[in-house]
Amino acid sequence: MSSTAQSLLQVMVVDDQGTMRSILRQLLANVGIDNVLEAENGEKALEILQGCTQKMGGQLPDVIISDLHMDGMDGMEFCNTLRRSKKLEIPVIILTGDSDRLLHETTLQVGAVAIMTKPVSAGDLLQKIEEVVGFSVN
Repeated sequence: MSSTAQSLLQVMVVDDQGTMRSILRQLLANVGIDNVLEAENGEKALEILQGCTQKMGGQLPDVIISDLHMDGMDGMEFCNTLRRSKKLEIPVIILTGDSDRLLHETTLQVGAVAIMTKPVSAGDLLQKIEEVVGFSVN
């Protein structure tokens, strides 16, 4: 991805742990992605996204990176809710420490476009983002 494309790309990070949001923000910054929105759970993320759609010219994120297990609205419920909204067609990558294959399959069925198992490297995360937004790795 060119540095221009990376700087224009907007990513939302949804995780109930502030430390994990900070780590993901740093991983994204390490690969040149600095335009990052944060939310502490699915409910807060939906509020932010609704705010983006209500603003004139409000930019929705190009991709969302969400934890699976969170307090409040978890990643699976968030994906399911997001998919029901025609205004919020944003690809969601789920990050999880859970290796349960059935849970992964169910999460994909409710709307996630990809699942990555923690821990993830900056390079692997960038590659997955590029896959889902349609940019190729340079």
